[in-house]
Amino acid sequence: MDASEDSTASAIAKYEALAPSLPCFDSNGGATRRKHGGFWYPEHLLAPTLAARDTFAARPTDVILATMPKAGTTWLKALAFAVTRRRLHAPDDPRHPLLGASPHDLVPFLHTVYEEHRAVPAGPRLDAMPAPRVLAVHAPFSALPASVSVPGSKCRVVYLCRDPKDAVVSFWHYLRKINPAGPGSVGPISQVVDQCCDGVWPFGPVWDHMAEYWRASVERPEKVMFLRYEDLKQDGAGTVGRLAAFLGCPFTDEEAARGVPEAVVALCSMDRLRSVHANRDGVHGVGFTVFNNSAFFRKGDIGDWKEHMTPEMARRLDDVVEEELRESGYLLDDHQKLIDGSSLHGLL
Repeated sequence: MDASEDSTASAIAKYEALAPSLPCFDSNGGATRRKHGGFWYPEHLLAPTLAARDTFAARPTDVILATMPKAGTTWLKALAFAVTRRRLHAPDDPRHPLLGASPHDLVPFLHTVYEEHRAVPAGPRLDAMPAPRVLAVHAPFSALPASVSVPGSKCRVVYLCRDPKDAVVSFWHYLRKINPAGPGSVGPISQVVDQCCDGVWPFGPVWDHMAEYWRASVERPEKVMFLRYEDLKQDGAGTVGRLAAFLGCPFTDEEAARGVPEAVVALCSMDRLRSVHANRDGVHGVGFTVFNNSAFFRKGDIGDWKEHMTPEMARRLDDVVEEELRESGYLLDDHQKLIDGSSLHGLL
């Protein structure tokens, strides 16, 4: 074992030893969560996430995709891969990698790379990835590797934000799909709403997670991009164009004339990805967290929460998130304000 592998193993062991002493929340149907640095981590992901924070060495060309769970992570991975690799793989190529593999295999979670370190050392695996390396995290901005978050870092961070109500509904369905004891063991959606409102959301509180990335995007817009899931749904090609420009590979006039941005959106559509064999029948995860890739795909709609939440649940969640975001002060910059105090539309 070389020095870097030894350092990674030591960091993982340190946080595994620390985890039992941290505040604990036992969710119904989900992983036990541990609180560290003000955020709640799924217990099995705390050590690899924090070990990555301590030991990951970013390259200037790296791209880090950041989301809360069920905020459009799979979609963002597919879009970023298609955009950054389009010189090698045209989006209309019937042999495109996204038509043969899961976005989660093509764009791995950094915490998964570290979680699998014992079987496949993280260092050599990361070193072998071609530039630009595109990696994903659920970690808050304050828990990103220092080599990513320091002001002088050249790598780019893309954050995708989604209405918490839709994210809660998506997460509830996701838990029902992956729970080995069956959907009925997860409990009603009101319990998941309560968890989000109480701040014990995986990698949450959700409002602190959003506020950290929002503040970073305001302070360093050339380094951190803040995207809205709803904008992607409503103007896919336009938003993908902004994403490509931010990542340093803007669409040329010739590409725009040929409809390449629209082809990227079509390639990465929910229906197209859901039909891929790897996404229907493949598996994701390690150890006790292995489940079918199909769990990552559902409707992807805006406003689906209305089919599952009562008005009282929705109002409570909106009120809590709005109040916490308002108190953060991070959103009240000179460029974009939450001018409507009754809604989150200025951000979400």
